[in-house]
Amino acid sequence: MAPDTILIKGPRIIDPGRGVDEVGDILVRDGVILASGTVSPDDIPEGCRVVEAGGLVASPGFIDIHCHLREPGYEYKETIAAGTRAAARGGFTSICCMPNTDPPIDNSAMVEFIQQRARDEGIVRVFPIGCVTKGRKGKELSEMEELAVAGVVAFSDDGDPVEDPNLMRLALTYSSDLGLPVTNHCQDLSLSRNGVMAEGRVATRLGLAGIPSAVEEAMMARDIALAELTGGRIHLAHLSTAGSVPLVRQARERGIPVTAEVCPHHLTITDEWVLGGQASGTGTGASFAYDTMTKVYPPLRGQQDVDALVQGLAEGVIDCIATDHAPHELISKLVTYEDAPSGISVLETALGSALQLVHGGHMSLIALVERMTVGPARVLGASFDHLSTLAPGTTADIVIFDPDLEWVVDPDEFQSMGKNTPLRGATLKGQVVATMVQGRFVYQDGAVV
Repeated sequence: MAPDTILIKGPRIIDPGRGVDEVGDILVRDGVILASGTVSPDDIPEGCRVVEAGGLVASPGFIDIHCHLREPGYEYKETIAAGTRAAARGGFTSICCMPNTDPPIDNSAMVEFIQQRARDEGIVRVFPIGCVTKGRKGKELSEMEELAVAGVVAFSDDGDPVEDPNLMRLALTYSSDLGLPVTNHCQDLSLSRNGVMAEGRVATRLGLAGIPSAVEEAMMARDIALAELTGGRIHLAHLSTAGSVPLVRQARERGIPVTAEVCPHHLTITDEWVLGGQASGTGTGASFAYDTMTKVYPPLRGQQDVDALVQGLAEGVIDCIATDHAPHELISKLVTYEDAPSGISVLETALGSALQLVHGGHMSLIALVERMTVGPARVLGASFDHLSTLAPGTTADIVIFDPDLEWVVDPDEFQSMGKNTPLRGATLKGQVVATMVQGRFVYQDGAVV
């Protein structure tokens, strides 16, 4: 049996919630952090397991507030078991799963099913997000209080936006009383119609129907106005346009309770990848036009959008990075661009992609870690604070990573059942070495434990 006490020796400790960035040690016993920073030799018991981490970074485990585990209903795409293994490999110790399952998470029985399956088969923490409307059909509010009591951490209809403004108003009002955020997929479907990629030069060249930026920004503006009206907390999912950033900034300046997230792919790659051959300098990556692995919703957009999102994240206008991990079976992507489902498998490449912002000089490492730990915890509420720090006395959810280690993305090695990524063959810089959940290593030395 593994010893109850573990010493993580010599890493660079980054704990943004406490403003800590120093070389030191972390002492863990029975799932709790006993000391972080300077650890006295007198405090290290005989027989303590020592994990050498010199030259590596140790931080609170990453928190993903937007991923798809597909179970129940779509186990041929992903399962809770496989999704949590992928999360562990990516350094995520807590993940929030979206309710676009079959049946959807719109009642307490479904919440309990997810929780039980996560206890039985998951290796990281799994927190369900409940539906805003029954069946995600946008016609009638779900039993939001029942879902809250059962343990959901937020409400969303995910890929089906809440189009009825009065329903969204009611949802924000009720969620305010429950102390939970409503997260909306801000896409005005009457504007997007049959679009399959970002509107612009690339879409025109490829003859594909485009999705204008206004699709996102129009619904964002509506939801911000409704949050101001009700006092409810609106969380804006996967921002993708340059125009979305000033909308969030202005809402904050007016004191409206608005938070926002952005995905690694919207920070690092553009719609040019749909043309193919766009990963030069980072590996082979997407190598042919109409590569359906680049199809995601909201779509990849232009460099101007990417630059604005990076700046918004660096400035803290955007609160956090979320993966929108959307695994698909490969055969569903082996069709025309129009017919392919949207989504990218992201959990295992998120850190390597996000670290491009650090290596490119756009933000500091401590700021990036903050956007993957404290930022998402802040969106979810105070009950998550103990999962986003390395303070003594808190839960030992820890990730150890090498920010400079280069590796080539090979989806065949993914723990996720979803191998759908445009990054196949791309070289990323930065990789997780070990992931600990409640004092137990669940991923170490390249393998799930």
